[in-house]
Amino acid sequence: MKLIKYLIIYLFLLNLNNYLHAKDPSALINEIVDEAALILSSDDPVESKIIKLNAIAERSVDIDGISMYTLGKYRKTINDDQKSKYQKLFRSYFLKNFSSRLVDYTNPKIDVVSQKKINDKYTIVNSILEATSKRPQVKIDWRIYTKNPDKPLIRDLIVEGLSLARTQKEEFNSIIQNNDGNINALFKTLEEYLIK
Repeated sequence: MKLIKYLIIYLFLLNLNNYLHAKDPSALINEIVDEAALILSSDDPVESKIIKLNAIAERSVDIDGISMYTLGKYRKTINDDQKSKYQKLFRSYFLKNFSSRLVDYTNPKIDVVSQKKINDKYTIVNSILEATSKRPQVKIDWRIYTKNPDKPLIRDLIVEGLSLARTQKEEFNSIIQNNDGNINALFKTLEEYLIK
C-alpha cells in the first residue's frame, strides 16, 4: 500500500515538474521578439544578422510542419524522394524569405497582448507591432503548435487577419495546378528564388 502511495506522489510530482518546465506560448513569443530586436538593432553586418535570425527560426518555427501544410493535397501524391527534396528546398526558401523580410527592420517593437488556447495542440498568441513614423500599427497573431508543451513551435503568422501559411499554400497549389499537377514546376520556382 505504501508503495502505491509513493508511486502516486512520484507521478504527481513528475507531472508538476513537467508542467513547470513547459514553455508558455506568450513567453516564447516575447523571447523571440526580444532576441530578434537585439540582432536587428545591432551594428552587425547584414550577413551576420541573417545568420542569427535564421538560427532563431530554425529552433522556434515548425518549418517541416509548415512545408507539408503548404503543399496541400499534393503532399499525398509525392514519393519519398520528392518529399525529401521539397522539404530541403522549402527550408532554404523559408529561411531566405524570413530573414530578408526582417533584416530591413531596425528596431521592431512587438507587444504581446493576450493568448487563447484553442485545443491541446494549438494556442493563438495575439500581439501588436507598434506604429512608427514609417509604418502603421500591425496586428500579428502567432499560431503556436503546443502538442509538446516543452517545445512549442510557431506554425503560422496571421497578419491583420491574413494567414501567411494559407497564402503560401494557395500560391504553391496555383503553381502546381498551372503546370498540370507537376510538382517539378514548384521545385523549379523555389530553386529560381534561391539563386536570386
